Amino acid sequence: MKMRNGKTGPAGRLSGGYSKLFAAGLVNGIGDRFSSIAMLALVLQMTGSGMAVGISLGVRVLPYLFMAPLGGILATRFPRKAIMIAVDLLRVPVALSFLLVDGEDRLWLLYTGSFIMAAGEAVYSPVRKSSIPLLADSSALLRINGLEQLMNGSVLILGAFIGGVVSLWFGPEMAFIVNALSFLVGALLLWGIHFPPAAAEPGRTEGTGKKPAAAHLSGGRLQTLKYVAGGSLALQIVIAYELLVPVINGWDNVLISVYAVQEFHAGDAGIGAFYAALGIGLSLSFFAGRLLKKRLLTAALTGLMLEGMLLMAISASGSFIHAFFLYILLSLAGGVGNACLDTLVMRETPPRQQPLIFGMLSAVSGTLLGLSMLGAGWLLDYVEPRVLGCAGGAGFAAISLLLAGYAAVRGRLLRKRALSR
Repeated sequence: MKMRNGKTGPAGRLSGGYSKLFAAGLVNGIGDRFSSIAMLALVLQMTGSGMAVGISLGVRVLPYLFMAPLGGILATRFPRKAIMIAVDLLRVPVALSFLLVDGEDRLWLLYTGSFIMAAGEAVYSPVRKSSIPLLADSSALLRINGLEQLMNGSVLILGAFIGGVVSLWFGPEMAFIVNALSFLVGALLLWGIHFPPAAAEPGRTEGTGKKPAAAHLSGGRLQTLKYVAGGSLALQIVIAYELLVPVINGWDNVLISVYAVQEFHAGDAGIGAFYAALGIGLSLSFFAGRLLKKRLLTAALTGLMLEGMLLMAISASGSFIHAFFLYILLSLAGGVGNACLDTLVMRETPPRQQPLIFGMLSAVSGTLLGLSMLGAGWLLDYVEPRVLGCAGGAGFAAISLLLAGYAAVRGRLLRKRALSR
């Protein structure tokens, strides 16, 4: 790969800026997973309630409704590095507050702290994701988004599995301390990054073959919303995906812990092992994604269909080992799909608008995911976990068919319109 604007190096080497951004995300993610596994195990030990698990997970995503768009707005007005460093440092005392939870009567501290931590992540996430195109050429975006899935996989393998072991051997207190330290290390890594100014040139719109007019992109949130709503076929599918998939995806997030503890009786280590399986799948998705050059929408929808089929298979599994390997395949399919969708958004929106776009998408998907987790906790008091898991898998398959049908019909109309012109 040729050198251009200092973003990529010879032989496709990554820039120092993205390498530091990658390392900061890896450290933060591992620390957060240590805390998450310890928190879930602590809640289950104290309450044994699926509802309590749903609440503890749900409060971590509900702040995305308000805070994710705020992160996108802040990134258009303040230095992105300063925003991410400030968020990391502010989360240190909140992470340490979990040490005060020593009984069921103090679970409110855990719920409150989780809410605040999630609010910080909701601001941090769109700022970080929208920084990626500033540190890499557009030709490298699919590879880098694959690396992001590899990072998420490493986080799950190292953070979730080792976090489960640490929580089991040393208690949840140690995991909470590691999480606080990870934010400090992440802030130090971010300090050395230089972010160039966002390029004003928008990307080419897939599905229409045209570039969006700059006049529609120079305004504020209203213009951004109009651009997204009236954008390309690819962006319409991404929006529909973010509206539909999280409604069911929350069930699976809750069921991972419930399956490990209540169905397979594997305890803390079982929760960590299942999350590690997801991490292995995400890591493998980096290598699978490198085989893709085009038809990213097709790959994403095919991955969603496979996820649905695998969720149904997991719900029928009678063996912990069998479920472990199915979770690897599930995450492999999902990782490829996520990399494709993120790449489409980055290619088809200009860098200066991406914080708002990613912020709005995070707000919608995060809020729906939180509500879905709360709903799963309530449903588990009335429905068997395996029945709920099977229903979730069927829902994923139905969504993939719906979106594929829309893409086919809409694509045909666009081609006819182009021919008539």
